[in-house]
Amino acid sequence: MTVYIGLLRGINVGGKNKIKMVELKMLLETKGFTHVQTYLQSGNVLFISEEAEGPLRRGIEQDMDSRFGVSPTVVLRTAEEFEQIVAACPYAVDALLEGESIQISVLTQEPPEQTAEILSNGKSSIDEFQIHGREIYFLFRQSVLDSKLASNIQKLGNTATTRNWNTMNKLAVLAKAMQA
Repeated sequence: MTVYIGLLRGINVGGKNKIKMVELKMLLETKGFTHVQTYLQSGNVLFISEEAEGPLRRGIEQDMDSRFGVSPTVVLRTAEEFEQIVAACPYAVDALLEGESIQISVLTQEPPEQTAEILSNGKSSIDEFQIHGREIYFLFRQSVLDSKLASNIQKLGNTATTRNWNTMNKLAVLAKAMQA
């Protein structure tokens, strides 16, 4: 049995793709997943399943389309992978200054080689990013809303979803507790 963290792209953002987390939980429970729990209203879900990542992800996406009429990309990581993602953060969380933030994009697959170039296009020298496998770590030194780098994240397409540091850390803690 594997503890998975599912990150749904574009759920309940700006009044679009509205899905109640209680309904998402019920859907996953009907698929036979156990210990299903959601975190926040932005499409974060933890559960236990025996299925492999690829078929599991595609099955959830198809079921969400059938049940809710919404087709979000579902990005899955195991509890162990999530723990590694948090531990591998290249930015010193304790050294963040006021207004600075860390965000992590989690992708369904390793990004293409031109990803660094796409993200760097128009990027100011204020913000930074580092690509590590299927994750991209961002350090924003100003408001994300005003960041040229942040606006380039959308150019990654629908294979990525982004969460702030606090959400990623909390999901890792919840996943670790499920393993106990």
